[in-house]
Amino acid sequence: MRTMGFVLLVVGFIALAYGGFTYNRERTVLDVGSLHATATEHHRVPISPIVGGLLVLGGVFLLVVRRRQIV
Repeated sequence: MRTMGFVLLVVGFIALAYGGFTYNRERTVLDVGSLHATATEHHRVPISPIVGGLLVLGGVFLLVVRRRQIV
């Protein structure tokens, strides 16, 4: 539980800091005989600040609940 809380906390802060992630995909546009043409597509996947905040709150909750059960 403690490890999961820490992971949620870190992922939440990263989501808040960057606001999403990007990736590239290479696609074949033309393939005729020995002639090959490719295109690189750039995609961005946005992550809402609400999701980042919920991840941070979930991580804090797991860390606090775990401490209360031990004490």
